[in-house]
Amino acid sequence: MAASPRPVPPKPTWEPKQQEAAYPWLRPTIRIRLTLLYGGMFLIAGILLLSIIYMLAAQALNVGSDLPFQIVNGQVTSEVCDLPKNATPEAFNAAMNRCVNHQRQQALDSLLNRSLLALVGLSIIAFAFGYAMAGRVLSPLGRITRTARRVAGTDLSRRIELDGPDDELKELADTFDEMLDRLERAFTAQQRFVGNASHELRTPLAINRTLLEVHLSDPQAPTELQQLGKTLLATNERSEQLVEGLLLLARSDNQIVERKPVDLAEVAERAIDQARGEAAANHVEIRGERAPAVVQGNGVLLERIALNLVQNAVRYNVAEGGWVEVTTELQPGQALLMVSNTGPVVPAYEIDNLFEPFRRLRTERTGSDKGVGLGLSIARSVARAHGGRIIAEPREGGGLVMRVTLPV
Repeated sequence: MAASPRPVPPKPTWEPKQQEAAYPWLRPTIRIRLTLLYGGMFLIAGILLLSIIYMLAAQALNVGSDLPFQIVNGQVTSEVCDLPKNATPEAFNAAMNRCVNHQRQQALDSLLNRSLLALVGLSIIAFAFGYAMAGRVLSPLGRITRTARRVAGTDLSRRIELDGPDDELKELADTFDEMLDRLERAFTAQQRFVGNASHELRTPLAINRTLLEVHLSDPQAPTELQQLGKTLLATNERSEQLVEGLLLLARSDNQIVERKPVDLAEVAERAIDQARGEAAANHVEIRGERAPAVVQGNGVLLERIALNLVQNAVRYNVAEGGWVEVTTELQPGQALLMVSNTGPVVPAYEIDNLFEPFRRLRTERTGSDKGVGLGLSIARSVARAHGGRIIAEPREGGGLVMRVTLPV
């Protein structure tokens, strides 16, 4: 039996255009272009400056004009110089030399002043022209930087697609686009896997819950069986929470496409209502003032941020006299949701670990009944998907202060 052919791997959706030049040494690289640009600018500036100086020198020396001396009736006269009359030849020659030297000095002074003015004018023109040309040459770098910033906001669908000569900047842009394509495919495959796995796990967990509830509803069931059923039901519920958390985490890593006005104060109130029973059972007081703060986003996901933070603050609190303070306010350009609580002292170096999946303070992947370890990870992912961020700081005396900032 012949072996089946190997599946051909999918080709990337974007492929950089790579064309070999017929003459590689004539490739219009950035180095050659800058050399030609600066050399051409220097040559043009030199030609202009030389031409201006030549014209100024010709004007200062009065090229083509009459001499400042005239011979009238056998005597040398001048309207410019003060020549003595009836003087000896030595005195007359000395007066003429003084007159000519004075004219030369005036011409040099005029030439120097006008040359300085021409130099200042050409310098201003050269700087302006150089600034414009540098901006034109470096404009691809600005485009690459803007695309990188958009990608940093988890928008991996952006591409540079730089046009123009096949130089170093285009090669850099093509390499960057190829890297983004691979990253997008990797993240898409990861999110698809998590989403599919979560969907596939929902059905058996729902069947298990139904079967356990049916057995627990039987009043004639033995006590040991009922206790075992309750334990299994709690374990099944924990597994369902884990699956839901994974699915929400996979979805929240994407940008929010459909946005609607959402009031963070209303979102916080709904989250507090859901956590009020657990807070009363743990003897934790929920307080704080919530001012209207409207943002553009997904109300369900934003409510999950508030609920996760409030539940986390209630569960990780002190045994007696604990409190949780939930406040919202509108700041210039952003809205703030702040959740602070009393609780154990949290070292500053462990703050970042709290946002990692399945991580808790000084523990990881534990069997604690306080949650599945995805609450803060989901909150951070949802905040990033809305273009915001979440910051955790240790509170003096114990507990945490969580600040969620979202653009308005």
